[in-house]
Amino acid sequence: MGPWYLDVRRVRGRFALLNKTEVHNQPASPADRCESAGCGHDHDHDHDHGHDHCYRPDAVQQGLPIVPVRTCGHGHSHGHGHIHAHGASINLGIAFGLNLLFTIIEFAGGYWTNSIAITTDAVHDLGDCLSLGLAWWLQIVSRQPRSPRFTYGMGRLSPLGAFLTGIVLIFGLVYVMGESVQRLWDPQPVAGEKVVLIAILGLVFNGFAAWRLHGGMTLNEQVASWHLWEDTLGWAAVLVGGAIMSIWHVPLLDPLLAIGLAVFVLWNVSRNLWRVGELFLQSLPEGMDAKALESMVQSIEGVQKVENLHAWTLDGERHVLTMRVTCSPATFEEVEQVKARIREKAGQLGFEAVTIET
Repeated sequence: MGPWYLDVRRVRGRFALLNKTEVHNQPASPADRCESAGCGHDHDHDHDHGHDHCYRPDAVQQGLPIVPVRTCGHGHSHGHGHIHAHGASINLGIAFGLNLLFTIIEFAGGYWTNSIAITTDAVHDLGDCLSLGLAWWLQIVSRQPRSPRFTYGMGRLSPLGAFLTGIVLIFGLVYVMGESVQRLWDPQPVAGEKVVLIAILGLVFNGFAAWRLHGGMTLNEQVASWHLWEDTLGWAAVLVGGAIMSIWHVPLLDPLLAIGLAVFVLWNVSRNLWRVGELFLQSLPEGMDAKALESMVQSIEGVQKVENLHAWTLDGERHVLTMRVTCSPATFEEVEQVKARIREKAGQLGFEAVTIET
């Protein structure tokens, strides 16, 4: 789920190897030039949000995690993050439209087949439509640039949409399970052949929508994609159940399928909500370790001591790193070179905003 989607195994297993990688000095950033000119700041702010990303060609050989490197000589372009956000908005809009259309089909299909599994899934998908529509709107609003009031921009609206989506899903799942338990005590006849037909439509609609969101870079897309894939698997189970009920008279299978699907989706939604909650509580970016980060900075030539190191992620894609560093060089220029080396290594781990106080 990641920056947030960092390859966790590479980050954990190869952190030590990063310290052995040769570090090249970067040109001074605008903030550095300002500080050199005597602007009166005692710390640096790296505001290179949304730069063109590229990858180190020697990353695999040297054991570096496969993450974007901010500085590759391409200047200060802000198109990459905008493309991700714009693509996410389009994909969420398509998923919303498909889900809304199929929800209408589901309600009609539930009445047509007398299937509680299909009817409860229609209620479930109605909640999905509301949450997907909200996620779509929040994704569009989150593309707004930074402002004097919101200095990091509105990027956190995207994970907020993911959180609200998860809450709506939990309420829908509780309703599904309640209706299904009632059917366990009073099984109703189900038209198995018609269930099969609705299930095939469910596979097509949900499968295509999930495919559109698959591999999305935003947390909003990931949560929606996970849920749509779960719905697709659920319709596969309904298809099998419908086929069985069309051959043998086992109406009890219908509520059992509904309960099983609800438990499965509830488990995955809970995991996604936990990840979003960690983001809002400003935990470390997934797969990173505070002590390993501190050791990485400590290993840089010229660094004597690292204090008050804090790292968190803004929206699952953009990471922030702050620290206080004691440097051994005596001159101002040498201290700035140490800061540049720290920012370069931090950039290799996906940090876009780095604040270093000396």
